[in-house]
Amino acid sequence: MISDFVLFVPLALVAIASAIGMLLSRNAIYSALNLIVNFGTVAVFYLVLGAPFIALAQVTVYAGAIMVLFLFVIMLLGAERLRAARAITWQEILAFVAGGILVIEAAYIIFIKPTSTSGYPSVSTGFGSATSIGLELFNYYLLPFEITSVLLLVAMIGAIILTLKRKAANSTRQP
Repeated sequence: MISDFVLFVPLALVAIASAIGMLLSRNAIYSALNLIVNFGTVAVFYLVLGAPFIALAQVTVYAGAIMVLFLFVIMLLGAERLRAARAITWQEILAFVAGGILVIEAAYIIFIKPTSTSGYPSVSTGFGSATSIGLELFNYYLLPFEITSVLLLVAMIGAIILTLKRKAANSTRQP
């Protein structure tokens, strides 16, 4: 228990620092790299909690595939630099107020509210394993899984068609 806490505190600080760095970075690539660091620390959190399959999925899907896609879009659009500073809007003020309320609630739960683990049910030994996730996914959630796969396939085909139309239009314009 103490070793988990000793591992948790530095990882939490790294996760918070990378999240703040992501938000405050003026360069979109550095922001994406900070997000990758954040995804990595979250994966280590999953390992500490005893969910290695979810940690592997976190690294593979988010830090791998999604971030490669983000970096590809950033490079493709040439949006390395963010826009210049502008006036603060009411939405940003509301976001800071909501963030402050969240910090106050978290401090209350961590420091003031007494915690008791006697009311929590015990977790089975196979919980979070690849086998249990696969059985749940393909027995009880097969229809939503298939609908999601069809939507992703349609999105991929649409992206290919849009790219081909743009390439054809650009090749006819140039001599």
